[in-house]
Formats: sequence, C-alpha cells, structure tokens
Amino acid sequence: MATKQGARRRQRGEVEELPSGALRVRVYAGADPVTGKRHHLTETVPAGPRAAAQAEKVRTRLLAEVDAGRQPKTTATVGQLMKRYLEIVRVEPSTRQGYEGLVRNHIAPLLGDQQVGRVRGEALDSFYAELRRCRVHCRGGRAIVDHRTHVEHQCDQRCLPHRCRPLGEGTIRHAHNLLNGAFALAVRWEWVGTNPVAQAVAPTVPAPNPEPPTAPQAARIASEAWKDPTWGLFVWLAMTTGARRGELCALRWNRIDFGTGVLIIRSSIAEVGGRTWEKDTKTHQQRRIVLDAQTLALLRAFLVHSAEQAAALEIALPEDGLVFSTDPDGSSWPKPGTATQRYSRMCARLGYAMHLHQLRHYSATELISGGVDIRTVAGRLGHGGGGATTLRVYSAWVAEADQRASSSLAARMPDLPNLVRGGGVTAISAPALPAPPEEAPIDPFKKIAADLDAAIRCGVLKPGDALPTIKDLAAQYRVAFSTAHRAVALLAERGQVVVSRGRRAEVASPN
Repeated sequence: MATKQGARRRQRGEVEELPSGALRVRVYAGADPVTGKRHHLTETVPAGPRAAAQAEKVRTRLLAEVDAGRQPKTTATVGQLMKRYLEIVRVEPSTRQGYEGLVRNHIAPLLGDQQVGRVRGEALDSFYAELRRCRVHCRGGRAIVDHRTHVEHQCDQRCLPHRCRPLGEGTIRHAHNLLNGAFALAVRWEWVGTNPVAQAVAPTVPAPNPEPPTAPQAARIASEAWKDPTWGLFVWLAMTTGARRGELCALRWNRIDFGTGVLIIRSSIAEVGGRTWEKDTKTHQQRRIVLDAQTLALLRAFLVHSAEQAAALEIALPEDGLVFSTDPDGSSWPKPGTATQRYSRMCARLGYAMHLHQLRHYSATELISGGVDIRTVAGRLGHGGGGATTLRVYSAWVAEADQRASSSLAARMPDLPNLVRGGGVTAISAPALPAPPEEAPIDPFKKIAADLDAAIRCGVLKPGDALPTIKDLAAQYRVAFSTAHRAVALLAERGQVVVSRGRRAEVASPN
C-alpha cells in the first residue's frame, strides 16, 4: 500500500513512494466522461538511485500528453463503447441487427473487457486472426460440441464434435468497419487520442464471385417454378428484371405501366426477426425497368387472374394492390425470407445448391453477354456509382461479352475471294499455321490490363471515363498496388488511357 511519507506533491501531478521503494506518478486527466469519476494517469518508476529524476521526467511527460489530448480520458471498455455507438448510429434495422450480432458474438467476447485507451493495432490484428481461425472462439480446440440448435434440446447424431471453421472475410471486414466507426466517434468524444483501428492491418475485401445459373439451369428452374403461377411469375420477374427480393415483394399493380411497358421500383420490404415493413429501396432512389412483350403478357394475364379471384369473393382488387400479396385484396405483402427459403428448397429438389440472389446475377450477366452497355445494366439493377459496382462485380462477364463479339464477327465475315489462274478458278485457302507453343502463365498485371482493355473495346468504359482507382483494382484482383499500377501503365503505353498527376486515369479519345 502506498504511503504518503516522502510523497512529493506538485501543482499538477504527484509522486508517491511505495513500500518497495518504487515511485508512483499520478497525473489528473479530467473527469471520466462515462462514469463521471476523477480520472488519473499513473506510471510506476522502479526503485534506484536515479528514481526521483526519472519520476520527474515521467510526470512532465504525462502532463504534456494530457495537455495535448493524446492520453485516454476514460476507463471505459470496448464493450461500453460499442453499446454507446449502437445507441447513436443511424442505420437500417436490418443493418443494426447485423451490427448487434457482430458485437454479441465476436467483439464483446474477445475485446469487450479491454479499456478503449489500451487497445492497440496488435490487439486488433490478433482479433482478426482469431476470427479467421474459429468463428466460435473455441480457445485452442477444447472439447466442445457443435449443436444443431441453440435452444434446449436432446442431442442426437446431428450434434457433432466441434470443428473449427473460419469466419468469412466479408464478415471480418464488416467487424473491422464497425470498430473503425466506433473508435472514430471515441476520438471525437475525446475518449481516446487516436484511432487504433488505423494501426491494424485491414482485412482484405473479398473479390466478387457471382455464380449465376447457366441457361439450361435457369430453364429448369423456371419450368419448376411455373407449377404454381404466382411463384412462377415471381421467379420469372427476378430473372428478367434483376430486382431484389424485397423489391418484388413490394411491387404494386399501379407501378406497372402496360401502355409503355415500364415497371417502376419505388420501395422494398424489409424483414428483421419475423417483423416486416415497407421502406425505400437500398439506394433510396426509384428506377424504371423496361419489360419485354412476353413478360408484359404474363403480368397482364396474372392481373386478370387476380381480379377474377377477388371478384369471386366479392372483393374489388385495388389499383395499388400488391402483385404477390397473400390476400385476395392485395393488402399484405409476402415475407422476403419465405421467398428465399422456398427458392432454395426448389433448387435442392433439382439438385442445385443455389440461392435467390443468384437470379439477380443471372439477369446482369445475360444482359452484359448480350452486349448491353454497363450503365444500362447498372440502371436496371439499381447499382450506384454510375456502373462502378456493376463493373467491379461482373468484370469477368464483360471480358466474356467481348470474346463473344469477336467470335460473332468472325462467323459473319464473307467467304474468301477466288483467284483466277490460267482460266481456272482456285479458291484461296488459309496457310498452314505452326502449332502454337504451350501457353505461358499470364502475369497478373497483364490479366488486369486485358480485362480493362476488353471493357474499353466493348464500350463499357467510354472515352473520357475514369478507370477504377489503383486501390480498387488491387483489392479486386488481390494484388499489390504496384501490380495494379503496372497494368494501368501498360494501357497508357498503348495509348488507350491518359494518365496525369493528381488525377485518375481516363480512357483516351480515339483521336
């Protein structure tokens, strides 16, 4: 226990001598903004002949840090910070549910008891490493069981011995962003002097890897869905419009213009914990999707069918009735989660492991492969950024569309001309070509350059359009910044892009 004997007090801060002979330096750092109690910074100097001089240096340093605001002004923990952050942050309820799950399942168990002022980049790097090791944090493989459910139950063969499974890179990235937002507020509130998340190695952004159904698979899925007309039309619209499941659940009859053949997306159905409500679209903007004649005919026939069902019950179908309502009067919407589960079960019967969102990928890839420009595809899907998201996610199919265009052009080339020799006609034959050498592995920067070249050639990137940033290219292809920069430099050498200091590279004019 510290004694006051020999204690040397200063106007600001004090040095106390401990029974061991060591000196404890205490400096007042203000009132704790969380608890309201007085907050002190303390540091102990080991006993020795120069202990007094060293203690004075420590006192001076701590006072300077308090004056500069570099030291934490609270003893609050990470758990308290996350609770406060979730009380303040404004996000959609579904997003909030995801945040609360990350805090409850991962952040609180591993970091919750640490003081915000003591969290460093090393601790966060260890946190990310643990998430990559095991999603349930089994702490070194102790004997636990992966139960089939979290509610009380009688274990059977479905409750298996625990196997460590890593958390997905996308989820780890979400946890990183959540911590970054919380600590950024802690800096603004002066709980801490700096944001420790900036000192950690940020988890990589997982590369987009859409896996849409093939054309034969889509045909089988559509045929199976049409066994129920309502469900068949729902799946058909998901394929042809690329609308999100919540947007289809919120579709109303007065948002379909049968005269112009335009479908208007204005709202979406959200679902959290079984509760559903109507809200704005994901981008908070409405969009218009032009429908083909066949889809319009199907919608018109379904409208007549729905009106007849309502009339049989002596109910008038309102103009703003929901298209896929579970009630005859079109007053209630279906649950998006129910549609997802039904689609997965249907695909499982067909032998496919697929989910409903892949129909959105199917619509996008078919449009791109058919030669539709990327901005039009982005507009139909509701992607923001003028097509940047669409290009980042579906760049593989952009290159494929360019290859298909090349093959299509070759098939339409005229026949080789005839050569008249000595009164006879001899067809010119193509010269024999040597066997191609074994294909060498493509350098990463050449692959990036080839994809960008394909995007320029097929019109996805037009003259004057800005290329994706070096940072975005490096994250998308999982390469170093220097590799992505080398790819852009290769296009600049060819004259396809223009590079200037301080600005993003742009597609060069044909002139």
